[in-house]
Amino acid sequence: MLQNNPELKSKIDQLWNKFWSGGISNPLTAIEQITYLLFMKRLDELDQKRQADAEWTGETYASKFEGSWIPPEYRSQQEPAKFAIDKRTLRWSEFKRMQAEEMLQHVQGKVFPFLKDLNGAESTFTHHMKNAVFIIPKPALLVEAVKTIDDIFEVMERDSRENGQAFQDIQGDVYEMLLSEIATAGKNGQFRTPRHIIKLMADLVQPQLGHKIADPACGSGGFLLGAYQYIVTQLAIKAGSKDLTPDEDGFVRTSVAAALTEKAQAILASSLWGYDIDATMVRLGLMNLMMHGIDELHIDYKDTLSKSYTEESEYDIVMANPPFTGSIDKGDINENLQLGTTKTELLFVENIYRLLKKGGTACVIVPQGVLFGSGGAFKTLRQLLVERCDLKAVVTMPSGVCKPYAVVSTAILLFTKVWGPKDKVTQPATEQVWFYEMAADGYSLDDKRSKQGGYGDLQDIIAKYHARDAATDTDRTAKFFMVPRAEIADEKNNYDLSLSRYKQDVFEEMHYDTPGVILDRLIKEEVGDVGEAELVKVRSGIVRELLELKGLVG
Repeated sequence: MLQNNPELKSKIDQLWNKFWSGGISNPLTAIEQITYLLFMKRLDELDQKRQADAEWTGETYASKFEGSWIPPEYRSQQEPAKFAIDKRTLRWSEFKRMQAEEMLQHVQGKVFPFLKDLNGAESTFTHHMKNAVFIIPKPALLVEAVKTIDDIFEVMERDSRENGQAFQDIQGDVYEMLLSEIATAGKNGQFRTPRHIIKLMADLVQPQLGHKIADPACGSGGFLLGAYQYIVTQLAIKAGSKDLTPDEDGFVRTSVAAALTEKAQAILASSLWGYDIDATMVRLGLMNLMMHGIDELHIDYKDTLSKSYTEESEYDIVMANPPFTGSIDKGDINENLQLGTTKTELLFVENIYRLLKKGGTACVIVPQGVLFGSGGAFKTLRQLLVERCDLKAVVTMPSGVCKPYAVVSTAILLFTKVWGPKDKVTQPATEQVWFYEMAADGYSLDDKRSKQGGYGDLQDIIAKYHARDAATDTDRTAKFFMVPRAEIADEKNNYDLSLSRYKQDVFEEMHYDTPGVILDRLIKEEVGDVGEAELVKVRSGIVRELLELKGLVG
């Protein structure tokens, strides 16, 4: 959507520049502060809309800004009511009219603490907002930011009216655009997975309502959101929704769950579980999902590789792009992980296998080194994927797909857990592995990642994967083909999963002119069609050298 709306993109760039020039130059800090402001704006808009809807339908609605609010630090005082604040003054539409100095003090001292306390003392949101800090330092920056956010919402509303796209989806797109500005890898090796790759993976896995879905290294919540949008979209299509159109990558998606029954919404809200070891990313993940209309959240601060994380056989679907940071502290690795390595890219895949219920499916991005690494832990992991899981697909991606966050070549692994870690394997779970060599994803493979014409291989991968057939997908010179488990596991291949191990290269026979003919052509290009006698008279540089060369080759 944003590719087609330069005005919106320009406003977002303005917002970033204001923060940069206002002294907040760390992208992660800036996005967090912008998020708080967007959240305040969204809260007011949503509340006013629900009030208006309730008045129209005659239903009752308790506004979040009705009555008074007592900050937590005063609640144990003898007369807490003395410290009560009129909630109406905490609305965006109220405080945006204040003078600069007064606005900064009001937002910092009242609105932001109210935001942190929003869902009650026991909520996940409040728990993770506890250590959040509002650090916009200058009144002028706050005033400018508030005005720009109002402008952004105005453009979004106009876009929604004119193009028929749901406002909530546009709002989500804008937040994705903001997140995409975090163009440097985080300290934990995090980087955003491109949203079209997440959509591709959701289409491969096809999560359903009622599935319990997890991401053990969730960052800003992209995979959880991707699963949610896939489910909501499929339910909307089943309910007869006709106004959904493919996006610029060929995917049909919506975040609008209005067509769902209350029961379905409750099931969906309890389906998404995410964990991350960076508190800022946990907050961004919570807010990302809330910006897309998901209010009941299970995103938590947790190291899923550590001894303190004991979940096992819990989830129907795991979608992830875990960090490839090299190694972690050996002393804190969960004892249930048996690979005997400190390499996180291997430990995460083993952990994801353990998190799946039997029959559960994972779709995971790994560095391509995992497919062919020669160390013992690499081979053991691949053997686990082939013997204890049904390894359905290996999709290799070109190295530019994760730019500018990472340049390493990656691959998507898709597998279903069949045998548990302690089960005796009586029959290897994998029969055939489907390989696909992605050459393009619809974007340039340089740091700019500009949108190209078409969808690259994205839609082809989905179509070919769901139509895969061991009897027909046998051409090893094609972009995709199937390889039997016996070949992967034999002594020669030793569980190597790199596509190049099985792909057959096609060598095209080329016929070239003789050197004399090529030289005649070059001479003609320089001097035109002249006879031998004229050529002898030529004394200039390149022609003379070409004639000498022709004499040498005869």
